[in-house]
Amino acid sequence: MKKILFTLLVFCFFISGQAQERFGGAMLYTVRDDMKASPQATIEAVAALGYEYVELAGYADGKFYGMEPAAFKALLAKHGLKAVSSHQGTVNMENADQMIADVKAAGIEYFVIPVPPMGMFTYDGATQSMGMKGGVEALASILTTLGKKCAEAGISLLYHNHDFEFIPNEKGEIIQDYLLENTDPAYVNFQLDLFWITKAKADPFAYFEKYPGRFKSFHVKDMDKEGKFSPVGEGTIDFSSILKEKDKAGMLYYFVEQDRTFNGMKPLEALKVSKGNLKRLGFN
Repeated sequence: MKKILFTLLVFCFFISGQAQERFGGAMLYTVRDDMKASPQATIEAVAALGYEYVELAGYADGKFYGMEPAAFKALLAKHGLKAVSSHQGTVNMENADQMIADVKAAGIEYFVIPVPPMGMFTYDGATQSMGMKGGVEALASILTTLGKKCAEAGISLLYHNHDFEFIPNEKGEIIQDYLLENTDPAYVNFQLDLFWITKAKADPFAYFEKYPGRFKSFHVKDMDKEGKFSPVGEGTIDFSSILKEKDKAGMLYYFVEQDRTFNGMKPLEALKVSKGNLKRLGFN
C-alpha cells in the first residue's frame, strides 16, 4: 500500500508541471489498485495526464471507491473531470433502483452492464474463457427491464461486450446479434470493446453497417502481436479506420483501458503512453 502511494505521489509530481491538452476518457479499471490505495491521488494523476472524462468500475455498498456519490462527483470536479459512465456488474432486481439512483446522484449519464448479470456470467479459470448461462432471451429481458428503469431515472443503459458474445454458442446463437435485434434502442444500447471484438475475429465495420447508432461508447484498448493487452497505438488494431466510422457506429465517448500491463509497466504509465498516441490516431 505504501509503495503504491509513493509511486502515485512521484507520478503526480513528475507530470504536475507538464501542460496537457484535455480530451478523451480513461477507464478507471486500468488503475483499480491505485484507486483502492488512494482515489484522491489517482484522480489527480489521471487528470494531470490530460484526460477529460472517466468511466468508473468501483461501486459497492452505495459508494464509488468508498465515497458517497456526491463526494466522488465533487472530487472529479475538483480536478476538472466528469464521470460519463460506470460499470455496475453487481446489479440485480433487488438493488437496481438504489444503484440507478446512486449513479444518477454521481452525475453519471450511462449505466453500463459489463457482463451478463445476476449469476449468468461464467468464467473457466483453466482455459481463461468467458461465457454465459441462462439463455439469450433471459439476458435481453433483463437488459430491457433495467433499461426502462434507467430511462425513467433520466440516464441510459449500455451493455459491454467481451469476446464470447461474438462467437456462436452451443445453440449456434451469436449473443451480440440477438441483443441488437431483440432490444429497443430507446432502452438498451451498447459499449463496444475494440480489443474483445478483435479477439473474437468479428468485423466491427459490419456491425456499424447493420446496426448504426447502437454503439454509444468505445473501449479503446490495443492488442500486441501475441494477443495481449497493449497501450493504445503500440499494438495491431487499426483504430484510425474504425474512427472513420464512429458517427455511423453512434460513438459519443471513448475510454482508454488496459486490463493488465506487462514488462514492468505500471497502469498509470500505460494510460500516459496511450494518451500520448491518441491524437496521432485521430482521437481528439
